[in-house]
Amino acid sequence: MIRLGTRGSALALAQSQQVADALAHAAGEQVELITITSEGDVSRASLADFGGQGVFATRLREALQAGECDVLVHSLKDLPTAPAPGLVVGAIPAREDARDVAVTRDGTGLHELPAGAVVGTGSPRRIAQLRIRNPRVRWQDIRGNVDSRLARVRSGELDAVILAAAGLARLGGLPADLAGEALGLAEWPSAAGQGALAIEIREDAAPALRAAVAALDDEPTRLAVTAERAVLAGLEAGCHAPVGIHAQLEGELLRVRAIAYALDGSARVGTDRTSALIGGYAENPGSGDGANAVGDADIRTRAQRTGAGIARELLARGAAEISQ
Repeated sequence: MIRLGTRGSALALAQSQQVADALAHAAGEQVELITITSEGDVSRASLADFGGQGVFATRLREALQAGECDVLVHSLKDLPTAPAPGLVVGAIPAREDARDVAVTRDGTGLHELPAGAVVGTGSPRRIAQLRIRNPRVRWQDIRGNVDSRLARVRSGELDAVILAAAGLARLGGLPADLAGEALGLAEWPSAAGQGALAIEIREDAAPALRAAVAALDDEPTRLAVTAERAVLAGLEAGCHAPVGIHAQLEGELLRVRAIAYALDGSARVGTDRTSALIGGYAENPGSGDGANAVGDADIRTRAQRTGAGIARELLARGAAEISQ
């Protein structure tokens, strides 16, 4: 029996069950879900007040380190970029849709909402993006599960709410009485790792468990999120900082879009970079980050270096100052 640790929300249980089913098939044994309650699950304070980093992951990691479970499933966007002692991300399955979705009652576009309309989100990144997309609206900090957020739109308390497309998909999709506008990643890049899951195990896990977990890894997703998280780490920004990052592997090329925002939407610093991870040079060879040197056999290292180089570029252009 493999014990899989998870948060107890409907979304966490849904995505953990998907992983449990795949892991049971790969391992050839049963997988039991173990519900673990984190500080972020019991507090009603704003996530921004927590500082974001590890609010959902810390208690789960403590349980894994203590042997209360054998494997964890995290939403990767909630996982701190710093590794936890004795733990390793054994797999990152194929990513779901990385976009955000603006949910309304009647399908009104986010940019078309009238002055004074109230949009629910607790994310500093989404707030900054919202202020750029439609400065006429107001935002309201919200907590709660997906169903409760949708209910506040349905009741008219909120005119819109911004959610992750992946979370909606894992819960069966948007209810028929509500409408969603998918927000394009070019102008609305989402959080580092959004749409992806991380499967974490102990470094001393049994070889059979390590092999079964590794069978669930998707290399294109792994490379993309490695670059995204390297940008976040290089900026020394938490997972709830006003920074949007999206990377995608297209053949041998890794394309990365990153933007750091002022919280009030008054300024932003962004960049696009394309790097060749599998042989050859990047399309922008003078980056100086070493990510594209021919002969570098470790493409994950190339992805990490690409993200670190982007972070240095953004910092040189004032990203730290505007994102404070």
